[in-house]
Amino acid sequence: MWSSFLLFGVGALCLITNTVIILRFYPLIMNILFLGTFGLTIFQPPSMIYRFAVIQDKSIPGSLGETRIAAYCRKVTLVWISFFVFNGTIAAWTIFSGSDTLWAVYNCGISYILTGLLFMGELIIRKKVQKNMPKAIPLSELKNDSWDPSTVLCYDGAWSDKNHKTWKDFLEGTAILRRQIENVKSDKWLLHCEDCWYFLLALASLFQCKKEVMLTANTSPAYLGEIKSDLPFFTDQVFSGMENTFHIPTLLNEKSEAATGEIPTINGEESFITFWTSGSTGKPKPIRLRFKEFEVDTMYLLSQWGDEFCSRKMCSTVSQHHIYGFLFGIILPFAAVVPFRRETLKAPQELQQLSDEPYFFLTVPAFLKRAVEFETPLGLKLKSPYILASGGFLFPDVAQKTAEIFGCWPLEMYGSTEISGIAWRQQSNGIDWIPFGNAKLAVNEDNCLVVHSTYRQEYPGGFETNDLVKMLPNGHFILMGRLDSIVKIEEKRISLPEVEGRISQSELVSDVCVIAMEDNRQYLAAAMVFNAKGKEKFAGLEKNEINKYWREHLLQYFENIVIPKKWRYVDALPADAQGKKKKEDIERLFSDEKPVSSGDTTA
Repeated sequence: MWSSFLLFGVGALCLITNTVIILRFYPLIMNILFLGTFGLTIFQPPSMIYRFAVIQDKSIPGSLGETRIAAYCRKVTLVWISFFVFNGTIAAWTIFSGSDTLWAVYNCGISYILTGLLFMGELIIRKKVQKNMPKAIPLSELKNDSWDPSTVLCYDGAWSDKNHKTWKDFLEGTAILRRQIENVKSDKWLLHCEDCWYFLLALASLFQCKKEVMLTANTSPAYLGEIKSDLPFFTDQVFSGMENTFHIPTLLNEKSEAATGEIPTINGEESFITFWTSGSTGKPKPIRLRFKEFEVDTMYLLSQWGDEFCSRKMCSTVSQHHIYGFLFGIILPFAAVVPFRRETLKAPQELQQLSDEPYFFLTVPAFLKRAVEFETPLGLKLKSPYILASGGFLFPDVAQKTAEIFGCWPLEMYGSTEISGIAWRQQSNGIDWIPFGNAKLAVNEDNCLVVHSTYRQEYPGGFETNDLVKMLPNGHFILMGRLDSIVKIEEKRISLPEVEGRISQSELVSDVCVIAMEDNRQYLAAAMVFNAKGKEKFAGLEKNEINKYWREHLLQYFENIVIPKKWRYVDALPADAQGKKKKEDIERLFSDEKPVSSGDTTA
C-alpha cells in the first residue's frame, strides 16, 4: 500500500512540474526502501522472509524445524538485500545515463525479469530444503502413512548391531495389543515395562483404545498389591500369582495375524496418565496428567534443542516410568523419529558399547558422578555425544569433569512431575537457571518459586514449589535449597544446602548430604563421599581427626551450633534410580552412632 502511495505521489509531482526526472527516481527509491526494511530485520530479528513464512504457515513457531527454517530464511533475506543493492545501483546509473530508452528497458523490463528469476530460483531451492527439514508428528496425530514402513524407531544394543524396530513393527504390535485390550472391560490399566519398545507399544495401544494409563516404577509384590486392586496389568515381567496380568512378549510372539487397519485416533485432551512421585514425606502420591500436555512440551523442547536430538541416537539411564524418562526418553524421540535404545543403561561401563554413532545420553547426576570417578575414563571414545541431566543438581566439579571426559557440558533440566519443565542451564555459562519460554515465574512470601505454565490447566493460580530461589535482574534465578531444607536448631534457622555447599567448597568431596536429626535435641548430621583428592588427604587418619578437620572447616562460616554432630564417610550415598536421596535412608547411616557434644573434637 505504501509503495502505491509513493508511486501516486511521484506521478502527481511529475504532473505538477511537467517533468519526468522525478519519475526516474522511483525505482531507486523503492530499492532503497526495500533495502532498509529487509536490512533492519537482520539486526532486529526475525528476518523479513521468516516473517513472511510465518504468515503463510502458522505452525512454524515452536516446530521441530523452527531453528533451521529461521536460519534458511535469514540467508534468503541476505540474498534479497544483495539484490536490492545490485538493482538499486543499476537503477541509479540509468537515471544519470541520459537515455530514456536505457532507463525504460532496465527499470520496466530487465529489473522485473531478474526479480522473477530470483523468486523462481528461491522457490525451487525452498522445495528441496523443505524435503530435508526434520518434522515431528505427535502420537495423537499419527496415521498409518505418517512414516515409511522401514523407518527405524528403536534399536537394541548399539545402533551398528542393526537389531532395529520399525514403523511397520509398531503398526503390527499395537494392532495385536489393541485386540487384547478390547477384550477386557476396564477404563484404567496399570503399566510397567523395563523394555522401552514394549512400553511404547502398550502405551500407544491403551491410548488408542481410550484407556487411562497408570504407571508404576515399583514392582515389589507388596506395593503392587496395594495399588493394583482389580486393574488389568500390562508388563514384560513375570509375576506369579497375580491375576489379570498380560505378558506383552507372549502376546506379541503369538503368530496369529491382527488386522492393522487405520490407527485409531488419540484425543490428547481426554487421555490421562498417572505417575507416582514422592514428596517431602517420601510417601508416593499420584499425579494425574493429560497426555496433550506432554505433546505440547515435546514440541517446545524440539523447537529449542531439535538439532541436537535429531542428529543423534537416543539412549537413557532413566526409567520411563518417571516423568523425566517418559518425556525425554520415549515421547520426544518417538515424535521426532529419533531412534531410542530398548534397554536403559545401568552402569557407566556400558557406555563403552556406544562408540559407533553420535548418541544423545539421557541421565541423572548420580550416574554422571559414578562415570567421572574412574581414574581412567573408561577408555571412552564417544562420537560427538550430547548429555541431558535432570532429577537432581550437578556439583560444579562433576559438571566440569563430565565436560573433560565426554567433551560436552551437560544440559541440565529443572522441573517437577506436577508442572513438567521449568528451566535449564549449562554450567559452562554459570550456575543460574534460564526459564523456559512457556513458564512464567514468580516468588511467593516464603521466597519459593511459583510457576505459571501456559498450558497446564490444573494450576490456574500457578504451581507453588518448595524450592527457595534468588531471582536475578535478567530473569534468571539461582536455587537456594528447599523450604523443607530450612531447619531450626535452638531457634536458629539453618539452610542444609548452605552447609552442604560449604563442605563441597573444600573440593574434597564428590557427594554430600546434611540432614537434621533428633534424639533428646535436634542437631545436624553429615554424610559424604570423598573424591580422589579427599581420599588422598585423609588416607590413614583416624575418624576423630577427620571429624576435627570438618568442624574447623565449617567454623570459618558458621556458629558452633550449626556444626554437624554426627559424621559418616561412605563410598556412596544411598539414592533411588533417579539419584534422589531420601531422609530415612540417610538416617540409617547414623543409627549406631551417638551425637558428639558441641565442644567435643575427639569422638
